[in-house]
Amino acid sequence: MTERTYNVLFLCTGNSARSILAEGILRKNGAGHFMAYSAGSQPKGAVNSLALKVLGDHGYSIDRYRSKSWNEFAAPGAPVMDFVLTVCDSAAGDACPVWPGHPSIAHWGIDDPAAVEGSDAEKEQAFIRAFEFLKNRISTFVHLPLATLDRFAIGIRLQAIGHQEGASIVPASGRSCIPHKQG
Repeated sequence: MTERTYNVLFLCTGNSARSILAEGILRKNGAGHFMAYSAGSQPKGAVNSLALKVLGDHGYSIDRYRSKSWNEFAAPGAPVMDFVLTVCDSAAGDACPVWPGHPSIAHWGIDDPAAVEGSDAEKEQAFIRAFEFLKNRISTFVHLPLATLDRFAIGIRLQAIGHQEGASIVPASGRSCIPHKQG
């Protein structure tokens, strides 16, 4: 029996740092079982160079990343997502598109490394911390026995992963972006 491949979309407001890191980590660590994507509610239009540097320094691909809108993944013909994971608190409170396929949605907030001020070394260290927190969460995620869990159990596990070390403040809604129909 062939195990299915799961589509995972990581969301952040700018799609330039945390969501790019998460996409890169899952591309490698979940290869063969997961397809990783990232997007933003208000994409910056460029990927942060420190996100690419940290991925490359840790042996991850730095190719094929771009800052893009989450609307690409709600459009006809887009891959149907199994999981939508927000990695920044501002995207968690945004009204997001209704995702085809009704994916499991969770919030895995990580503080924004791009917001850190200081020396170049301090800024890079913030990206390394974000990378490590995301890598730990993704490691837990890829080892979940998804084929044997029901939708409710998966939701509980995803929420627990979001509370692992390095979690930012959870939004008041306690959940990820709030789907709405686009008009």
